[in-house]
Amino acid sequence: MTAREEGAPESGDVGLYRDMLLIRRFEEKAGQLYGMGLVGGFCHLYIGQEAVVTGMEAVAREGDQRITSYRGHGHMLAAGIDPGAIMAELLGRETGASRGKGGSMHMFSPEHGFWGGHGIVGAQVPIGAGIALAEKTRRTNNVTFVYFGDAAADQGQVAETYRLAALLSLPCLFVIENNSYPGPSAAPRGPQLLERARAYGIETAAVDGMDVRAVREAADVAALHVRAGKGPYAIEARTYRYRGHSMADPAKYRTREEASRVRATRDPIESLRERLLGEGAVTEEVLRAIDREVKDIVSAAADAAREAPAPEPEALHLHVTAEA
Repeated sequence: MTAREEGAPESGDVGLYRDMLLIRRFEEKAGQLYGMGLVGGFCHLYIGQEAVVTGMEAVAREGDQRITSYRGHGHMLAAGIDPGAIMAELLGRETGASRGKGGSMHMFSPEHGFWGGHGIVGAQVPIGAGIALAEKTRRTNNVTFVYFGDAAADQGQVAETYRLAALLSLPCLFVIENNSYPGPSAAPRGPQLLERARAYGIETAAVDGMDVRAVREAADVAALHVRAGKGPYAIEARTYRYRGHSMADPAKYRTREEASRVRATRDPIESLRERLLGEGAVTEEVLRAIDREVKDIVSAAADAAREAPAPEPEALHLHVTAEA
C-alpha cells in the first residue's frame, strides 16, 4: 500500500500541503537515523525543496516516467511509493524498495515509473532521454520527468541530451532544481541555465521553486506541451536546500542566518499553510490532524525498517541484471 493509499483523502492544495509535509518529516527522520549510524553510505536530504517535486507530480498521469539524482527520497514519496519501502532501503533492509542493495542514492521502482536515484552528477539526464525515446517509440503520450540540479547543468552529457531531445522531439520535461548551492566546491549558477536549453530550440520557463502552486502551474503548461508532441520542455525551479549538500557537508560556505531567513520568509510548507488558512480553505484542526497522520506514517516506516531483516549473503548476486 502506497503513502497516498494510506493517507487522508484530501485533494487539491490541501493535498499538496500534505505531500510536502510527508517529504519534510520523512527527511527529518532520515537525518536522525543517519546520525544514529543506521544509514550506510551517503545521504542527501531534500529539506527545503519539497515544493518542486510536489508541484511537478501534481500534473503527472498514470504511465508517466521519472528519473532523478542522488537526492531522490522526496521524488519517490511524491510518486506515491510506500514510505516504509523507502525507509527500509535507506537502512539496507531486505524489505527496501531495491531489496537493500541501492541505499539512499540508488533506489528504483519501475512499477511506479521511477528509474533512480543516480550517484554520478548528471548521469541520469541521458538515461532519461532514453526512457523518453522508449515512450515515443511506443507512441504513448507519457511524459518523462528528468530532474537534475544546477551543478549537473554544467555536465557535457546534459548539453548532448538537450540536442538529442530537440532533434528527435522527445517527450522529456527537464526539471532543473536550482537549489542555490551546487556543492561545497562550486560557485552558484545563475540565469544561464535555461539559455543552454533555449540554444537547442527547447521551450523553457523559470519558476519560484518555493511556491508549490506556481510550480504546479508551470508544470501543467510544460506537461501539456510535451504530451501534445511538441517536443521537450525545460523548467528551472529556483529553490533552496536547508541542509548541506549531503549529511557529510557542514555547509560552512553560508551563514546559519541565511538559512534561517529563508525558512522564516519563503518556506514552501509554511507559506502554503498560511495561504490556506488565510483563504479559509482549511482549518487549524484539519492541518493539525494532517501533521499527526504524517508523523505516524513516518514513525511507523522507521520502526518497521529497523525491525526488518538484512539481505541474506546468498542474495548478493540476485537482481543485478534483468531478463530481456
